[in-house]
Amino acid sequence: MVKTNKILYFDCFSGASGDMIIGALLDLGLDLELLKAELAKLGLAGYEIKARKVMKSGFSATKFNVLDQNGRLLDQGYDNDSDHGCNDGPYHSPHHNPEHNHHRGDHGPHEDFHSDTHERIHHRNLSDIVSLIEQSRLPANVRGKSIAVFNRLAAAEAKIHGTVPDGVHFHEVGAVDAIVDIVGAVIGVHLLGIDRILVSPLPAGRGVVRCRHGIIPSPVPAAIELLQGMTMYGSEHEGETVTPTGAAIVSTLAESCGPMPEMTIVKVGYGAGTREFTMPNMLRAVMGEAITKDAPYYDCPVETITELEANIDDMNPEFFDYIFEQLLKNGALDVFLVPVQMKKNRPAALLKVLCAERDLHTMAGLLFTETSTIGVRVNRLQRFCLRREVIQVQTEFGEIRVKQAMLEGKIVNQAPEYEDCRERARACKVPLKHVYQAAMKSCRGHHQCKETL
Repeated sequence: MVKTNKILYFDCFSGASGDMIIGALLDLGLDLELLKAELAKLGLAGYEIKARKVMKSGFSATKFNVLDQNGRLLDQGYDNDSDHGCNDGPYHSPHHNPEHNHHRGDHGPHEDFHSDTHERIHHRNLSDIVSLIEQSRLPANVRGKSIAVFNRLAAAEAKIHGTVPDGVHFHEVGAVDAIVDIVGAVIGVHLLGIDRILVSPLPAGRGVVRCRHGIIPSPVPAAIELLQGMTMYGSEHEGETVTPTGAAIVSTLAESCGPMPEMTIVKVGYGAGTREFTMPNMLRAVMGEAITKDAPYYDCPVETITELEANIDDMNPEFFDYIFEQLLKNGALDVFLVPVQMKKNRPAALLKVLCAERDLHTMAGLLFTETSTIGVRVNRLQRFCLRREVIQVQTEFGEIRVKQAMLEGKIVNQAPEYEDCRERARACKVPLKHVYQAAMKSCRGHHQCKETL
């Protein structure tokens, strides 16, 4: 039996930005009119989108632009050096002096547009944008992923500006551009039927760039904050290569950062930037199929996770409970101990932590600060993970949540939530096993999903 799942690999040899990502998706075959129709479900006014073929150092690519109603580029500034130059980002903390907003970088022909509109620019904060997306008629998974990208972007901007995510303001002009780029990228991935996204290591531009806050280094702070846990390398490109919006999209949607996976290549697309580097300023999107031969294909795709491990033989074992709590609270997928025998026959514990790649540094930091280890090993693993649902069932002891695992649309495992069973057993003064058995009896044949994990 041979089945496939569709992979999208972003080869960011010249960087990544929101418009370059959408340009590459259009080059892969995403229909521009269908993209327009889906974006219209946002109810967002004051813009239009266009795409055209351009040549970059002798190679054909698709250039995507977001324009105002007069056909002028909507510039979110420090979201695309490859398009508009790193100028005044669409984001700022309310603590910054608005009188400085008009001191912009080298906009060229677009500078007058921003200067003229400076006094009438409005702002959107994170909750405004989330509300706009939530109230749209877009598919639920598109809404969810778009909001996840914006949450990640706002969290990074808030951290570097010393505020909270909802305290980050998106300039009206930049906000429209950012919304179209982020939601448009998620729509494009959805319409192309992509199952998995991976991204290459990302090039860091060198030198400095000018923005609202003055002269700052490249990569700009928001971009490098967003790319924690991902791989970057020094490049010869002058200026900004990976923009905050581009970084937010790839760091949220991609399951891992590394070399191209084994797959059958189906199509390749190129999204163009505007600036010229020593190599073509393009993002390459490779669409392919991962094939599993002579084995059952399941509706749970293979995903890549990170494993951290450390041998611990000199710490008070009472600390492990607290350490587990901290790791899980900060994003660990699982934490467990394995008894081991170390040199000189010392008994020890092998502490293992599973997490997403983006949480690697957070987990390592907790292991170093909360345990006695002085070294942490890192492995990349692949896993199948069944789709899980949580249902609520009624029992004679009260309502109990039950987690059930699905394979090919069928329930293959069910387990009442221990905390619910324990609470009801205490409240009703009955044995825990009676509550557990009652929950299992009630959930058999119950297929209504109340919450998807």
